[in-house]
Amino acid sequence: MQNTISNIDKHRFTPFTVGFDELFDRLLDVDVNTSSGYPPYNIIKTDDCHYTIEIAVAGFNKNQIEIELSDGELSVKSKIMDSKNPDQKNIIHQGISQRSFVRKFTLSDEIRVKSADLNDGMLRIQLEKIVPEHRKPKLISIK
Repeated sequence: MQNTISNIDKHRFTPFTVGFDELFDRLLDVDVNTSSGYPPYNIIKTDDCHYTIEIAVAGFNKNQIEIELSDGELSVKSKIMDSKNPDQKNIIHQGISQRSFVRKFTLSDEIRVKSADLNDGMLRIQLEKIVPEHRKPKLISIK
């Protein structure tokens, strides 16, 4: 039997974890079955603290895309509706679509969005992991 996000029993980990209830709830609430595959994207880890999400959005400009961060969830969505453009009556084949989309990414509490830019049809969102002082390793003295 293959373990997937939908059939993992979080209670198996309870004896080994303390205070991770909210993390497990967020992970198990991710809906991996509703993704349409559009638009395609990459997640790149450049080093231990920096990530880039690249989303291929050919045909969109920055005014047609909205990026929102809310409660640990990064949403990227188009602000256009699926419709035929009446000015393009003579299109014989339309392989490049501007259909509406929503892409959602669940971010760790330590991840911050640094910037976003759109260049040559590629939306790049720069992320940085900021580890607070209380989570950095420290030596405990023995008395």
